[in-house]
Amino acid sequence: MIQQEQGLKRELTARQMAMVAVGGSIGTGLLLGSGAAIEVAGPAVVLTFVLSALISWTVAMALGEMSAVHPAAGSFGVYADLYVNRWAGFVARYGYWFSVVMVVGSEVVAAATYMRHWYPDVPALVWMVTFGLFLLAINFFSVGHYGTFEYWFALLKVVTIFVFIVMGAALLFAGKVRPQYFAQGGFAPQGWSAPLLAISFGLYSFLGIEMVAISSGEARSSREVARATRIAFMVLVFVYVGAMAELVGVLPWKNAGVSESPFVTVFKVAGIPAAGFIMNVVVLSAALSGANASLYVTSRMLFSIARSGYAPQRMGVLNQNGVPMGALLVSMLGIVVAILLQLRTKNAYLYIINAALVGGMIAWLISLLAHVRFRQTVSDAQLAEIGLRSPLGGTGSILGFIAIVAAIACTWWVSQSSVAAKSAGIYFVVLSVAYLLVRKK
Repeated sequence: MIQQEQGLKRELTARQMAMVAVGGSIGTGLLLGSGAAIEVAGPAVVLTFVLSALISWTVAMALGEMSAVHPAAGSFGVYADLYVNRWAGFVARYGYWFSVVMVVGSEVVAAATYMRHWYPDVPALVWMVTFGLFLLAINFFSVGHYGTFEYWFALLKVVTIFVFIVMGAALLFAGKVRPQYFAQGGFAPQGWSAPLLAISFGLYSFLGIEMVAISSGEARSSREVARATRIAFMVLVFVYVGAMAELVGVLPWKNAGVSESPFVTVFKVAGIPAAGFIMNVVVLSAALSGANASLYVTSRMLFSIARSGYAPQRMGVLNQNGVPMGALLVSMLGIVVAILLQLRTKNAYLYIINAALVGGMIAWLISLLAHVRFRQTVSDAQLAEIGLRSPLGGTGSILGFIAIVAAIACTWWVSQSSVAAKSAGIYFVVLSVAYLLVRKK
């Protein structure tokens, strides 16, 4: 099955793959969606992100092991074919593709939201079209050049968020900002169940850790994949948990929302307007970086689907730069959907991220199932050779599977994310019917 993907250029290094994952993860989930999470859980949202990190760790280790042994752009779809069945491979691929196509749209919606800071009278539609064309142009390059561009694009926001964490800590410890952890109703003003109810936003933020596995099809070696998995996960945990701890320490939780990035609001609260301007530049670049990484992985996933016979053959054709142009153009669909939603509803962002969450979690769940079977067949010598080994093995994947199902179920009682629970069954039915129709054909 992996031989079906021949033609992709293996040029990505560990740091480039890690930054593709970081770039795909650190976008609107943290910089804009964190506001919705804080509304649900208050300062206890820090616990939400700690729990999300633990769940994501099981997925990162599972995919890290499998992608180092079987590097493939189809990643979890290929692993599902190998270790579960063809239905699982189809559902994982298409569920994820649809999910991340929606993520591209959500990032572009967010970028248009940030532009209101400077140009409040310019319609969001103008910015969405402009950014869409910009992202398309970047993805025309060969994967080596793309990886370099995304590396620096993602590194910018990682460094800036690190500076934000340091500045926030300085403001708190110096007494320049009154700590907000226990203000306005205490640490858990919405109750101790609230961190669990907000966990869908935490998981959405970590959605992107699997991009290391997808980019493994263009990695230089299996060792690079193992290194990229560790780097991406450690960076994301530090950024998410650290940033959220500073965010709810400085920002009164009732001031959070999705009309503006909470990070920009923090600097306004701290009385540093110039820093708020700079942070808006960064969150804009972060949204575009997230969209850029997401567009890359959706094009590779659709390429893999086509090479497996589940999509038109032209989607599996590579140009001279090793770019699947047909798959890339079709993967721009998310921006079109986002534009339509933006015109029809004021809550386009929340609708999009919850629709995207379900498809991503389906891919995670199937990946964890595949990993349980994978661990029953792989030898200790193979794992030692790649340099990556999950200490919990298949047990960790089972625990992760249970936790993700519980997290999706919890969204039923949260108005900001109930779309996720309500659409989960629809996802499975639609994808299963599609599989049966395609298989017959």
